[in-house]
Amino acid sequence: MEEVSHRGKVISVNANGVRVEIVSSSACAGCHAKNLCGLSENVSKEVLVRTADAGSFSVGEEVEVLLAASMGQLAVLISYVVPLILTVAVLLILSALGTNEFVAGLCGIAAGALWYFVVWLNRGKLKQSFDFKLRKL
Repeated sequence: MEEVSHRGKVISVNANGVRVEIVSSSACAGCHAKNLCGLSENVSKEVLVRTADAGSFSVGEEVEVLLAASMGQLAVLISYVVPLILTVAVLLILSALGTNEFVAGLCGIAAGALWYFVVWLNRGKLKQSFDFKLRKL
């Protein structure tokens, strides 16, 4: 099974699991002119990894956070593909029915916003379906 991995640093360990900070760098981060350009970006993200052996990790330790590649594809589907298709479909259907373009556009945006609201309501179930694993470096 293919896995997506990111290096991170343990920032806390408790009964719920291990909280890991991952610093994502843009492609510009490796460029020799990144300081002159101003477009390079580093984004810090925190991930809670639920694991039975949380006690074997310590704060400050370098780890690798692993996720099945299929889960990454599911995340892209949920966060980008479905809302895009939904927004465009509503826009095209309402335009074909002769609705004012402005109203059709607003309804398309509202459909995308409604999708994200439904995802937000189901965030607990989604968190359980994304199973992160930790590996010591």
